[in-house]
Amino acid sequence: MTQTTTRTEGTFTFKDWKEEELSEGPSPKLARARVINDYSGGIEAADTDCAYTFVYLEDGTGSFAGFQRLNGTLDGRAGAFIVEERGTFAGRGEVRCTFEVVSGTGELTGLRGTGRYVAVHGEPSVAYVFEYTLP
Repeated sequence: MTQTTTRTEGTFTFKDWKEEELSEGPSPKLARARVINDYSGGIEAADTDCAYTFVYLEDGTGSFAGFQRLNGTLDGRAGAFIVEERGTFAGRGEVRCTFEVVSGTGELTGLRGTGRYVAVHGEPSVAYVFEYTLP
């Protein structure tokens, strides 16, 4: 049986950001952050829980990886799911990220999917695109 891929879109806003530097001295620098986001659109999830690790390079660029737990609804189906995120950022304040579902619960059990977003420093919200399948 072939599963149909569904595309959904929306935005999220940063609600809280707590970052701490893990390395001292010259670049590259290592940091970690705990971030809370609010999602709207196809994904409705308040107070998501994110844990990221960042590498900051001397030229202002860098990369990051982490996980985010979203608890709410996906196109009306209730549950929670975790995504693994990987991204890069440039000194001009642009972040590019892709993410992939690790697991889902409730009506989102069996969820598979990938998504992406581009965040620009200073913008109040970030648009995302998420393509997924459910059994």
